[in-house]
Amino acid sequence: MEQNPRSFPSICKRPSAYLPVAMSLVALAVVIGHIALFGTARQPDEGRAAHLWQLLMAGQIPVLAFFAFKWLPRAPRPACGVLLLQLMAALSSMAPVYFLHL
Repeated sequence: MEQNPRSFPSICKRPSAYLPVAMSLVALAVVIGHIALFGTARQPDEGRAAHLWQLLMAGQIPVLAFFAFKWLPRAPRPACGVLLLQLMAALSSMAPVYFLHL
């Protein structure tokens, strides 16, 4: 049985759908790794971890825009679900930075 090409699971398999989620999870891993190695003390200068986190989070924006422009008109309901998933992944990466003042 073939899956509907505009269903949520089939859209989630598109690189423009899962790359932002993966990038957010890698950014979260960078934050957790930095906390594990150096703690939550403020650093006088932003280090590699901060720059890598910023690049990963900012690099998602063009991919998210491409996904939204391509899939929102074609399949609004599944695309909104994927965008919500991407938003939740991004917020999970931003939460430790915000709450721990990193």
